[in-house]
Amino acid sequence: MKKLVVLTGAGVSAESGISTFRDSNGLWENYNVEDVATIEGWWRNRALVLEFYNQRRGELATKKPNKAHVLIAELEKYYDVTVVTQNIDNLHEQGGSTRVIHLHGEATKVRPEDADQDEHTIDVGYKPVNLGDTDSRGVQLRPNIVWFGEAVPKFETAARIASEADIMLIVGTSLQVYPAASLVQYARRGTPVYLIDPKPLNYNMSGIVQITDVATRGMERFMEIINTK
Repeated sequence: MKKLVVLTGAGVSAESGISTFRDSNGLWENYNVEDVATIEGWWRNRALVLEFYNQRRGELATKKPNKAHVLIAELEKYYDVTVVTQNIDNLHEQGGSTRVIHLHGEATKVRPEDADQDEHTIDVGYKPVNLGDTDSRGVQLRPNIVWFGEAVPKFETAARIASEADIMLIVGTSLQVYPAASLVQYARRGTPVYLIDPKPLNYNMSGIVQITDVATRGMERFMEIINTK
């Protein structure tokens, strides 16, 4: 079975009503990134950071996967699929995908502030986490999120998987956020690469076939293309 690697970003969840960060009216319009998405912001004001992610968790509790998530999961009928996502939501899993790598962490999980990503995690679902909530050792819990400036522990695994892809599909990301954007460069020469995004591609790599549309309609078109191969 051929290996298909799917790289996804905020655009795949936008149609489910998940707020994006960089577009107009995105989350960074209302919050200073240095305050809520850096380790320095955490040390400076833990309560603010916890409240920010409590809001994200509460928002996520009301959202459902859209057709793009579902169609990505359906690809498992025909391919050995790994989803590598920059998103911190759980909509890929809800949509039926069984192998998902979250490069930037997961909103529904927390970990002790002295642990690395995915170490000693606690699945809190959609419940809030507050100042004073600790693990069994008394260590404050923090979001299981990779913040700006922190290492991305799962990048090496994602790069290896990208290098083994027979087909690569990129959905809902402008390929502007690094190191995730560099994963496409790990694809072997000659590997078909498809990109679904409504905005024109601003990425210096030849051979990418762009489907210029939103994720749901773009996935429908991709399924038509792939079924004719």
